[in-house]
Formats: sequence, structure tokens, C-alpha cells
Amino acid sequence: MSIRVKTHGFLLAAATLGALGAQTAGVSFERDVKPVLEARCLKCHGAKLQLGKLDLRTRESAVAGGAHGPAFVAGNAEASRLYRHVAGLEKPPMPMDGRLRASEVEVLRGWLAQGAPWSGTLAEAALRKEPEPEDRTIAPEARQWWSFRPLRSGEPPRNGNSQWDAHPVDAFVFAKWREQRLTHAPEADRGTLARRAYLDLTGLPPSPEQVSAFIADTAPEAWERLIDRLLASPHYGERWGRHWLDVARYADSNGYEHDFDRPNAWRYRDYVIDAFNRDTPYDVFLREQIAGDEMAPATEARLIATGFLRNYAKVGFREKDNPQFRFDYLDDMIATLGRGVLGLTVQCARCHDHKFDPIPQRDYYAMQASLWGYVEVDHPLAPKAEADAYTAGVAAVEEKLNPLRAELRDLEAPYARQVRERKYRAWPKHIQEAVFTPEEKRTPGQVLLANQIIRTTGASGAEMEPLMTPEDLARRRDLAARMARIEKQRPAPIPVAMGITDGDYRFTPDGAGDEPAPGKGIKREAAEGSFLCDGAKPYEAPPSYFLHHGDMDSRGRRMQPGFVQVATYSELPVETPPAHHRTSGRRTALANWLVARDNPLTARVMVNRIWHHHFGRGIVTTLDNFGKTGEPPTHPELLDWLARRFMDDGLSMKRMHKLLMTSRAYRLASGFTGPANEQRDAANLFWWRFRAQRLEAEVVRDSILAAAGSLNTKMGGPAVFPPLPEETLKSMDKGIWRRQPDGPETWRRGVYVYRKRGLPFPFFEVFDLPDQNITCGRRNVSTVPTQALTLLHNEFVIVQAGRLAARVAAEAGDSRQARLERAYWLVLGRGPEAAERAAGLAFLESQPLEGFAHVLLNLNEFVYLR
Repeated sequence: MSIRVKTHGFLLAAATLGALGAQTAGVSFERDVKPVLEARCLKCHGAKLQLGKLDLRTRESAVAGGAHGPAFVAGNAEASRLYRHVAGLEKPPMPMDGRLRASEVEVLRGWLAQGAPWSGTLAEAALRKEPEPEDRTIAPEARQWWSFRPLRSGEPPRNGNSQWDAHPVDAFVFAKWREQRLTHAPEADRGTLARRAYLDLTGLPPSPEQVSAFIADTAPEAWERLIDRLLASPHYGERWGRHWLDVARYADSNGYEHDFDRPNAWRYRDYVIDAFNRDTPYDVFLREQIAGDEMAPATEARLIATGFLRNYAKVGFREKDNPQFRFDYLDDMIATLGRGVLGLTVQCARCHDHKFDPIPQRDYYAMQASLWGYVEVDHPLAPKAEADAYTAGVAAVEEKLNPLRAELRDLEAPYARQVRERKYRAWPKHIQEAVFTPEEKRTPGQVLLANQIIRTTGASGAEMEPLMTPEDLARRRDLAARMARIEKQRPAPIPVAMGITDGDYRFTPDGAGDEPAPGKGIKREAAEGSFLCDGAKPYEAPPSYFLHHGDMDSRGRRMQPGFVQVATYSELPVETPPAHHRTSGRRTALANWLVARDNPLTARVMVNRIWHHHFGRGIVTTLDNFGKTGEPPTHPELLDWLARRFMDDGLSMKRMHKLLMTSRAYRLASGFTGPANEQRDAANLFWWRFRAQRLEAEVVRDSILAAAGSLNTKMGGPAVFPPLPEETLKSMDKGIWRRQPDGPETWRRGVYVYRKRGLPFPFFEVFDLPDQNITCGRRNVSTVPTQALTLLHNEFVIVQAGRLAARVAAEAGDSRQARLERAYWLVLGRGPEAAERAAGLAFLESQPLEGFAHVLLNLNEFVYLR
């Protein structure tokens, strides 16, 4: 729904002119053609709006055409793009708001065939009764959908059952069981509960000693003490921070064809882990990530947090080279905030009003205006004097290098052209035609193709030097040597955080007008094309515009910042400028609206997300879609009660964990089938038993390392690079994957493994690592043969099985019985049952301990939380 059609302007023009030309013999322009054009075409190609830069008000402007060439060829309907689009011969069909009648298409065809006679100037028919898209508001009844209503107040139901009424969560769940006539599972055994709690809260299995200690502790408060201890563990943040990193679409590389490394992205990952460990209130957590640079004080952690908005996949070129990229990155931010925080697909209103939810296009561009002033920046994480000295030192080096770079570019230009042209001629004929056709004569398809090839085709020094004259070669090498000497003067890097702030981004989508003028306190250059405010004068946000049909060349009215109307119940400021005056405060206002107590979505979405990770399924199954195409809640009263409790508890995530995990519903056994439950609730929507959950990719790997005694529990810092197969490394020609030996340095937790967008870590990918380019609320869970094959044949697994066997032998001695017991406890957190003991002893009589350890790591039970 969020895809925009770049050829939209031309196509609609085509539709327009197609409507004009349908007269066969005897067609009257005044009687037959003009009414069609005025009613169906001028609203997008008239005085107010000219999509695709096409103006159909006069014959001259129609013949001149728009961004994609002339709209028609007089005397030849079949060659007229106008006719081809209104007739549906080329995509997209036009007009965009509904096809013409067959008789109208035929009139346009005939009119074009007879030379397209035209008289006078067209005027848009006064037929529009709806408000302009920039002005559209929602009707009061739009808020009747369950998720748009205010949170309901109320107390847990009283069921007359003292055991199940004692805990508020249980009271709600029990009421549904009674309503659905379901019987519930018994409580799981204490060993199972210990493993469940450890894996759930820390993502690591408990040691045999930890399980035994919990089983031996029969005090009534033992379970609560275990939860408190696990919530206080630093491993809690690694586990639950990983869930948020999925939402934040975190990665260590840019993605797209170049997949450049992001050397400082890891600081954001560490910020998230630390925020969960500190139990940062959810409202503060969101404010820091959306507007940490506007908060007081703007601590290092808050500057790092702004990496949240910059986590988008990036082409790797400057936005000023292709302004469309900036709109795509903003769309990604809006999609992430919409789905990840609000549970709404706001991005679907980029090109048109949302098709299902009451989100007009106006709301999308109001949110875009709140974010529009952003610029990418590397926040210095050093004392000001040190940061200033570093900046000055870099500037001095760049000042010396720039003239040499310019000289080198001029010298290399003719040789680089030869290299690139040789590479172009290695492509198929249609690609060569696209590249070598003059830019102004390329078709839209050739434009896309040529841009892709030209952008990704380079010329290296090694390729140019053989072509150079001896004089130019000597000059090139001299320039390179001089530049190398100057580079040695560059100061050592200081630590920086990959983030954003507000600035002045200078490009003009249509090439003229509305470029922010200098002199508004915008002084310091942050990156090529973007400037930061020095605070001498209050920052003024650059203008942002409504884009008709999402087309950046089809500007509507200048937009003011704002919020999604259907989730707004009170008047809130759209700007709250900070005291330092260097930013607009629009992002702070956006964050304040997201966490406002009367926002009906934010708290609901977060408690549902927490519930999902504990119980294996959300109260709303579609975690990031609370709109009309999402699933309704199975327990709406429980969801609202939890959301209110979340806010009353200061938006503490740890308190919410404890509330849910101390319920009896959480402690139910998973291996239970009630007499009639399978018929009444086969999907276990009402949690009459605990839902077994396949462990995530990272937890599977972490559990293998923990069982083998190999896990390196070092926290934080740059990512690690576990070894990859040589053929995989050879297939990678962009970005990085450092060659680190298989050993303790790479045996760290999965959250610290390098996240390469262009090459997902294969072990994680086979166990359903999500798409790292977009926000993910719920991971897919598959069962495919490659998972079993990976656990059987992957070199990492085989090595760790050997280490597990060595650990068992060292801890259990030579007795096969003792080894069997110890291996089961290390891998599964329990001892073997009678049949397992008999089969295991028989196996160990003829097979090595390494083989038995490998078998245990392949058990279904090992990769499931039960």
C-alpha cells in the first residue's frame, strides 16, 4: 500500500489525454472530449496540480508533455502514451481514481486518430465535493474500532474461585475458560518452570545446579525470588533488548548493493541492552530514541539512542544525489514508529488515504513534517575541547586534500570513462542502449536501468593505470603519494555515536524554489548537503510538503507537524523547542504524543508485545497491526487492564514481566489435552495450556554454547564475526565480514554477532532470522529440513558437541551412567526418563560420547521452551 508510482504523473496524463481522444469520426472536441478531460484529468494535471509535470489545460502544454515526454502523437492513437494508458495497454491504467468507460476510451482514440483538434483552454470541472486531501479529517465514528477507543477502566472479574481470582491476570483468563467451557492444564513441574523462566527472561538455559536449587526451595515465595533474580541479571537486557532490536530494524551495515559497514552502530545495540537492564520507563525509552538530542541533559546515552531513527537501510549514496532516497528513509521511520509503537500501518497512507483504517494521507505528511528536519550526524562522545580539536584537525587535513583530490579527479576522468565504457559494453544489448542513449532521450525504463548501472560501475586505479600515458601515470602516483603524506596528519578518531539531529537539508525536489535560505542560524556543516544550527539564533525547521500520490514532484500545500488523528484525544503542542535552540522540538512533541496517557494505542501495543514473548502469542496476534486488517483481541478487557496497569506502574517493563510470570496461567504445563478442548479451542487461543515455543535463532546458538561450557559472557562492544564457509565469503563482494577464528572471541551471545543486511548469518537465517531491513514485531517460525541438517552437519555444532562431551567426561568421570545423567542435565535441565536411560546406555556402549552429545543437541526438546 505504501508503494508510489514514479510514472504516475505521465500515466495520469495519459489517462487524461486518452479521455480526450476517444472520438471516432464526427467527434466534437467541445461536446465529447473537453468534458472528459475537465472532469477526469485536470484535477491532477491542471492549474493546482501537475503530476509528472504534465499540464493538460492547453494543446501546447499537452504536446510539450511532462517528465516522461509528450502525452500524445497527433494522428496516431496507438503511439500515444495517453491512449495506451487509458486503454490499459500500459501500466498503470489511468485515470488513477477509476477507469474511463469504454465509450470514452474510444472517443479519445478516434480524436487522436483524426489529429487531436483542440480549441481554447480547459478549466477543471467544479465537481469536487470532498475536502482537499491536505484538509481531510476523520469522522467521529471512525474511533469506534476497538483499538481507537480510549482504554476501558474496570476491575478483574470475580469468578467465585479463590485460586484463580487471587491474581488479576488469572481472573481474566479463568473467566474466558468458563465462558468457553474449557478445562486447563495442571501446573508444570518445578524443573520445567525453572528452565522456562531462565530461557524466557535471559535467553540462556539454567545450569543443573540452578535447576536443583529451585526444586529444593519449597518456600511459597521461591518462584517470585527466582523471577527477581533473573530480572536483575545483565543477561535479561541481552534477551529482551534483542526483541526491541527487531522492532528497531537494527543492523551493522547499510544494506542495498554496497552494504557499507556502520562501524558505530553497535553503540545503539548496547544502549538498548542497558536501557532494559536499567528498566528505563517505556515513555523515557521512546523519548530518548526519538528526540534524545533535544532532552536535557543530552547525555551520551541519549545521543546514542537517536540511532533508532537512523537504523534504516540505506543505499549508500548522498541523498542530494537522489532526493527520492530521503523520502524513502522518512517512510521507513514512519513505518517503524507506526507498526512498532502504534501498531498501525501508517506508511500505507503515503500515496493515498489508508484503504482500511481511518488514516488520511494528511496524517502521514503531518508525521513526516515532524521528522522532516532530521539530518544524519555522528555525535561526538568526547569532551567538547577534545571534539573541537578533532574537528579542527580533520578540517585542516581536508583543506589540504581537496585541491589534490580535484586535480586527481580531472587527471583520471578520461581514463575512468574508458574503463566504465568497456564495462558497459560487456552488458547485454538492451542495457548498453539504456546507458549510451542521451539522458534527455531515455525512456522511463531506460532511466531506471541506466541509473542503476552507472551508479554501480566504477573504475579502480589498477584498471586505469595501464591506460595512462607515462606522464599522467607519474603525475597520478605523485598525487597519491602527496595525499598519503597528508593523510598521516589526520588526528586519531574520537568515539562517536551514529545518530540524528535537526538541520537544514538542502535540495529542491523540482529543481527550483523553496530551498531553505542560509542565515537562519545554520552554520556548521554536518555532512555534504546538510547543515546544523549553532544555536546563535533559534533553529527554524525547513519546509515540508504534502505530496500528491506520494510523488515528490507533485507538491501540495506546506505541511505543519501533527499526529495520527484517530489516536489523538487531546490538544498537544506540535513543537516543544529545547532550551539550546539548535533543534525544532518537533520530534519531542511527536514522542510526547506517542506516550500521552490518552493515546489509546502505545500502551496496548507494548503490553501485548510483552505478553506475546511470554505466552507465545499476543492477546492481539498481529503485534504490529491493531487496525482493521489485524486480528481482534481474544481478551480485550484483559488487554486494557494490563495497559492501564502498565501506565500506573510507571511504564516499568520489569514490573510487567513479574506481573505476568507470577500468574498461574503462565505456570501451566504445555503437554496437556483437555477432553473437549481440542474441539472448542484447538488453537489454544485462551491459554488453557502453556504454548510451547521454538527458541529464536540466537537462543539456539547461545544454548549450545552454554551447554558446552563455551559461552563467552562478555557484554557490549563491537560486533563479532563467527567463521563463515569459504564459498560464502567468496560470494560476498560488498561490505565486510572480518575473518575471526572460531574460538572464545566469537563464542559470545548471538546479540553481538555482526548483523550484515546483505549477508545474514547463515545459522541464524535458517532458524528464521527476520528481514533486517524493516521493522519486525513477530518473527516467523518455520519447521524445515535445513534446520535439522544444520544441527547435524554445521561445523560449529559439531565442534561444540565435542566440547560438550569433554565437559561431561570431566564432570562425570568414566561411568556411563554418570555421563548419561550429566549430559541430560546440562542439555535439557533434567535427568533421563527410564526409556531414555536404557536407550542412552545402549548407545554409549558402542558409540563415542561425542556422538551422544551431538544427539542431545538435536533433540526437539532442546530447541523448544516448554
